[in-house]
Amino acid sequence: DAPPPYEELKTQSRTNPKTWGRKVWIGVAVGTVVVLIAIIVGAAVGVHNNAYPNYSKLTYSLQDTYSGTGFFDNFDYFTGYDPSGGFVHYVDAPGSQSLNLTYASSSTAILRVDTSDPAATTGRKSVRITSKKQYSSGLFVFDVVNTPYGCSTWPALWLTDPSNWPTNGEIDVLEAVNGATTGNQMTLHTTNGCKMNRKRKETGKALTTNCYNGTDENAGCGVQGPKNTFGQALNANGGGVYAMEWRTAGIRVWFFPRSNIPSDIITGTSPDPSSWGTALADFPNTGCSISSHFRNQSIIANIDLCGSWAGAMAVYSTQDGCPGLCTDFVANNAMSFETAFWQWNSWKVYTA
Repeated sequence: DAPPPYEELKTQSRTNPKTWGRKVWIGVAVGTVVVLIAIIVGAAVGVHNNAYPNYSKLTYSLQDTYSGTGFFDNFDYFTGYDPSGGFVHYVDAPGSQSLNLTYASSSTAILRVDTSDPAATTGRKSVRITSKKQYSSGLFVFDVVNTPYGCSTWPALWLTDPSNWPTNGEIDVLEAVNGATTGNQMTLHTTNGCKMNRKRKETGKALTTNCYNGTDENAGCGVQGPKNTFGQALNANGGGVYAMEWRTAGIRVWFFPRSNIPSDIITGTSPDPSSWGTALADFPNTGCSISSHFRNQSIIANIDLCGSWAGAMAVYSTQDGCPGLCTDFVANNAMSFETAFWQWNSWKVYTA
């Protein structure tokens, strides 16, 4: 038979390992290693990004109840300079009581902004309370009847260790500004090394994923709820219940409108978050050591005015359409703060 053409011989030599030289074998080996590494790394990244904590059922029992005529007896009243630059005078307990800024009955508690001063030129009187007791985990159930809203307002219900911030973290359960027309924002603030850029199960909209207070001007890692989770829309429906579970596996927040509160929350015997469905906000421990970043926190409720968020022109004027300067509005529009009040039926804290 005639020998095969040159091109056919060349092709056969390329595909026949017996004819490969040392350089070819090295190239094949390197290529194989690269492919294997890519496969392994890809699989590892996939597993890493899809990791999710085991939110197994915990058995909770009631530890503390904040309710009734003695509701405010369990708190210290913050006075002095507002850390967020707000245009307020936080009033002590006797001052708050004399101005009727905090009062409680057998069934409800109210915290509000002063509406009596027609010219609050150095800041309007308001209240910020901090629970005497501190917590490092638990299930916190807040029965909310009314949330504050209106131009210049910055209300919040949150947990932190005021003496060790941000080292011991901050958990914002309810927070909004001005008209609060975009709903509730739930946010974590921490020291470096806490991110929420992994798999999450939540119905809210993730806004940012780095919880470190040194990024994005301390925006934290926030989750936005629907419009009916704060402000006038929430209040018109009779409020509802916010439940925040804080455990090693993660931090989750649920919201239940007044018409759809789970029976185990109503009875209060042993609430079971594992039966409540997908949380409104989910902060899993897969990208953040919860036990390292959150500890020794008090429950805080306040109504700030203006400040670094509500008073920022991009927010106060551009976003929320409020008139003039924020501080001028606070000083000269006392009756505009009639809608600026918190009302709660109770707060309950459960431990596992």
